[in-house]
Amino acid sequence: MAYSETVATAIEFIKVSKTFGGHERSNRVLNEVSWAVPKGKTTVIAGGSGQGKSVTLKLILGLLKPDSGQILVHGQDVVKMGQTQLRQLRTKFGVLFQGAALFDSMNVFENIALPLRERTKLNDEEIRAKVMATLATLELAGHEEKFPAQLSGGMKKRVGLARALQLEPEIVLFDEPTTGLDPLMTLEIYRLFQRMQKQLGYTAVIVSHDIPKVFELADRIVLINKGEADVFTDAGQIIHSDKPHIREFAEKTIGGATAFRSI
Repeated sequence: MAYSETVATAIEFIKVSKTFGGHERSNRVLNEVSWAVPKGKTTVIAGGSGQGKSVTLKLILGLLKPDSGQILVHGQDVVKMGQTQLRQLRTKFGVLFQGAALFDSMNVFENIALPLRERTKLNDEEIRAKVMATLATLELAGHEEKFPAQLSGGMKKRVGLARALQLEPEIVLFDEPTTGLDPLMTLEIYRLFQRMQKQLGYTAVIVSHDIPKVFELADRIVLINKGEADVFTDAGQIIHSDKPHIREFAEKTIGGATAFRSI
């Protein structure tokens, strides 16, 4: 599906290929894929296990290099960047990892304050004011002295998001953000993600296996399967695809066309 030329893009993949393994046992997870992430919107990357979803995030951050193709972030080609340029580029990103990746030896306040201490010249008073404001926004006020071991799974996700947002990133990447959460908490976290994205206006890219629930957040869906990437603007379009492997994916993960009535 082509994007309108009038839609600003934050990230663009242009004929990107990525292969792992040797020649005899090579595994091509991306085969000359091209797709774009609209600026200020939420894009969900979905697909089966081992299809290259998390690899895609690493390519965007420059943690992996593609075999060929271009990966543009705000028009700059990540593939051609050196380490200094990549470090500068990564300051535009916030990342919420699968397990929240909180430091067990730090309390909630210090976990959230960490990027401010490492990457800004704010003094202690300014850092405290900024962190406390974020805690209030994410309904974490009163929990700042707790340690990760004292937090529920949902609260850990909130703290992870709070830390990811401290540097006011232009793009936030979410890697399987609801893993380990029960259905009710998953719904609550999704509502939080949606509210924060609308409020702050950053570009969100969510990698998730939580289908079809995660589609509720999506302005764009990128479905990765057997090296191909197909782009949809609505979850309902997936079930009507003329590609057999996409229809098969939809039947296995969503359960058919009637399931879309609840999305």
